[in-house]
Amino acid sequence: MNMELTTILLFALLTLCIAGLIFLKFRTPTAAPTKDFQTLQLRLQAYERLVLLTERISLPHLISRLNNPVANADEMKALLIETIKQEFDYNSTQQLYVSATAWEAVRNFKEQNILLINQVAASLGMHATALILNKKLMELLLSQQEQPLQDIVKEVLNKEAKQLMG
Repeated sequence: MNMELTTILLFALLTLCIAGLIFLKFRTPTAAPTKDFQTLQLRLQAYERLVLLTERISLPHLISRLNNPVANADEMKALLIETIKQEFDYNSTQQLYVSATAWEAVRNFKEQNILLINQVAASLGMHATALILNKKLMELLLSQQEQPLQDIVKEVLNKEAKQLMG
């Protein structure tokens, strides 16, 4: 009787172990999809923030937001450039979540805007006002024949974000 009980217990224990192994082998892992979902959320938020950054450092937006009619051109130039650099620096960590192409597009847009501001400001006289600088910048942007870099950057960001979602 004792031997029979031991055999039954061993058989039950063996059955339980096999059932546990089968369960572990075929169960659906829950940690990986949660991590993938969180990563996807972070990446999409990064693209969203970079689209917003592109809007915020676009020259028309900056000029309308920072317009100071009593400033001179040098003060306005410094304000525009400093604002672009601050906005960019504030969002620089987003490069961790986007492609190198997307980040390079945003960085090039920042650099192009700073270059345009410097070039237009250098072409003005010593007594130029902020109003004149802003007007010349807007005229230059409106006279460009090709698609604005801002639109190209937003297209790159939107395309990559949509690929993540699809």
